[in-house]
Amino acid sequence: MTGFVKKYFVKTVSILLALLFIYAAMSKLLDFENFQVQLAQSPLLSAYAGIISYSIIIIEIIVAISLFIPYTNRYGLYASLGLMSAFTIYIYLIINYSDFIPCSCGGILEKMSWTQHLIFNLFFVVLTLTAIICVDRHDYPQYNFFKLIIAPCIIIFISCFTVLALFLRSEYIIKKENNFTRRFLLNPIIREKKFITGSESYYFAGVDNIRIYLGSVSAPLWLTSLDLNLEDSISVRLYLDRSDYPFRNLQVQVTGGCYYLYDGSVPIIYRGNIGNWQASTVSRADAYFTQMTVLDTNEFGLRSQSRKNKQYILAKLKLNTAPRLSVYENILQKQIDGVFDSDGWLLSDRMLNQLIYIYGYRNQIIRMDYAMNVLDRFHTIDTISQVRISVAKLSDGRHKMKAPPFRVNKIACANGNYLYNESNLKGKHESSSAWRNSAIIDIYSTQKREYVGSFYIKNNKNQKIRGMIAKDKFLYVLIGNELRRLQFRDGLLD
Repeated sequence: MTGFVKKYFVKTVSILLALLFIYAAMSKLLDFENFQVQLAQSPLLSAYAGIISYSIIIIEIIVAISLFIPYTNRYGLYASLGLMSAFTIYIYLIINYSDFIPCSCGGILEKMSWTQHLIFNLFFVVLTLTAIICVDRHDYPQYNFFKLIIAPCIIIFISCFTVLALFLRSEYIIKKENNFTRRFLLNPIIREKKFITGSESYYFAGVDNIRIYLGSVSAPLWLTSLDLNLEDSISVRLYLDRSDYPFRNLQVQVTGGCYYLYDGSVPIIYRGNIGNWQASTVSRADAYFTQMTVLDTNEFGLRSQSRKNKQYILAKLKLNTAPRLSVYENILQKQIDGVFDSDGWLLSDRMLNQLIYIYGYRNQIIRMDYAMNVLDRFHTIDTISQVRISVAKLSDGRHKMKAPPFRVNKIACANGNYLYNESNLKGKHESSSAWRNSAIIDIYSTQKREYVGSFYIKNNKNQKIRGMIAKDKFLYVLIGNELRRLQFRDGLLD
């Protein structure tokens, strides 16, 4: 029986592993330049990207060949177990502890979600371990089960320990103290309420005096709304007067009694009145854009890219004027490439009729009026005034980061003089445990240009904040499949 198992089961597992490694190696070779850049983006492997990019391909090919040769098959299985164990623990650590998750697997493997990838790797670890036990039981029948698993367990331990050591040495994953001190607000949240959305595809589309609105990336023509107490939920289907366009990122915003569907890659903007779910085209081919915020019924603030150099710029689209588009090339300030270094979020505060642009990779905030006049430039509490990113230009003209980006700010929203910003930087004397299990929100007064204070929001297990929107004394956040309403204590933001 053991001979039969060794002949057929072990042979099948060996062939599957060999094909997997050959496919992965060839995929990396065919796009080697991109593979190297993706490795350099890895929070664990950035410092060793050069040698690892060659080593992984060579090792995968050698292991695949050894699996096909009967004399070296056993060694190939042990090497496969070590590789798959290392890949598995690497994915687990990246998913749970990294803010930036590149994939450098190659080919169709890059199309998997990270959870699917983790399950896929675990399956092959178990399969390989079973094959090794079958081989060793056939070759060493005098060994009991515990003796048979000692060597495989040592291989798994060494592989996991090596990756874990890289993890603990990584300056990109382990939060280090920065040279600033936060002021934590005393009991800022007096009440919290939750609503289970049932999906992680929702994002905030807007809020008014009656309801809060959610769009969905998986169902872009559906609009969901809830009352402000998160008790009554309604979903409606939106209809377009014309929809035969190559949409890539159709989104919805709700404000001022109207809803707006838009896709800056077409580019197109639709508008409809709440209650009438047939939207009409109001702008077609006026300007390509990467972000949009509604200023008024016929006015929109845009973040676009310059035709001359592809750098990020701000613009204003006004439908009832000629020309419709006004471009402001000097508001966003270039430090390296004008794209990654200028990345951030364009926010609208309709209570004060002002725009906010907060950079993602440096500590600057820009406050503008609706005429796109810069009113202030001020800073977040941290000291990162210069971006810390490294950009590579590939042979096909694409730009990619060639090291993990040093992100300063993650998600933000603005409402009535206050800016709420999820920071990615740990201040002095802050708890490592709190950082692992919570998001930290810094509050700024945009009128006074000053820092107000900070507070924590607990994660939903390992799921982190995906979106925020503020309304009066409430802050609404999306975390995983939860919509939470946080109520600030009276007087906190007076």
